Amino acid sequence: MSDWTRNTKKIGELATGHELTIPVYRFASTDSNAPRVYIQANVHGAEVQGNAVIFQLMKQLERLELKGDITLVPLANPLGINQKSGEFTLGRFDPITGVNWNREYQDLTPSLSVWFEAHKHLPTEQLIAAYRQSLLDSCHQQLDSPWGVTTGRRLALSLQLMAHEADIVLDLHTGPKSCKHLYCPEYTRDAAGLFSIPCVLMMPNEFGGAMDEAAFYPWWQLADYAVSRGMDMTPAVEAFTLELGSQERIDMQDAADDCEGILAFLANRGVIKADIEPKAMARYSCALADYRKFHSPMGGLVEYLAAPGKPLSAGEPLVRILRPDRFGKSDQQQTFCLPEDSIPVLHFASASVYQGTELYKVMTKYTRLS
Repeated sequence: MSDWTRNTKKIGELATGHELTIPVYRFASTDSNAPRVYIQANVHGAEVQGNAVIFQLMKQLERLELKGDITLVPLANPLGINQKSGEFTLGRFDPITGVNWNREYQDLTPSLSVWFEAHKHLPTEQLIAAYRQSLLDSCHQQLDSPWGVTTGRRLALSLQLMAHEADIVLDLHTGPKSCKHLYCPEYTRDAAGLFSIPCVLMMPNEFGGAMDEAAFYPWWQLADYAVSRGMDMTPAVEAFTLELGSQERIDMQDAADDCEGILAFLANRGVIKADIEPKAMARYSCALADYRKFHSPMGGLVEYLAAPGKPLSAGEPLVRILRPDRFGKSDQQQTFCLPEDSIPVLHFASASVYQGTELYKVMTKYTRLS
């Protein structure tokens, strides 16, 4: 049996002076050499299923033998979670600045031409520890800036502080109407088959403002620079975004299945002592550059015809758009198809759209993962 602790972390203050806090759960191990893990959920307000997955993970971790420390943060963004309008949760963007909550993280990579030269004499383990500390120090410096930081940036840096303590970072999200899919960095593409997730988007080893990129990119940069200087080094951190179906839903059985998939990955990476294998399934991947958006060619009312997660041949119907204002005319109803084979991954939640609305995201030029 593994014990856990619960603490709260302050991530800001409301206009009334009330503190904004989030719960932080920690499972501690005795093996300091095993990978440390950080898992968060619900940075976007409507994306609640990750909380159910963390709940199921905690139930399983209580009975498993841990080799590495695990930190779990459900309800990571109370501002987004509580941003409601009627029956809908709007919390995808900071209402003050309009910035996506998941694009506020910072690339804290130091100037490697300076930092590496000053630390290259250290043994690898000490060099990694020093580099990790430099990332943490940069977080604190930004949070303590005499100029202050925005509400969204404060939240992101507060979460990033915990993520930079870890060797494995999992950020749990969902789509609007979506199948499960994984964002996987190119440098660790072998991990794609270790999660029980059928669709994989292979990301370039670059930074774009999301949590997974903020976690892995500095380490990729360090390893790449070290290799260019003749040192043998691989990135010390892996980070992934797991998209666990559709938003505004909780499904505890589905969460148990996703929990099992995450445990299979953690077992493979030596974080837990357990014999758990990823689920046998057809897995497909494509480069992130081949993950295409289909925008509505006209305004109207949309019938989504292609099911997320199911391969769609070129020329098969994708959407049908109804125009009640054109009743009796030849264009009162139109069906649209894609010109190439694809796998629809997610589609817009609403049936009422403007011309130009992003209706689908689809994988193109995809391949079957072995």
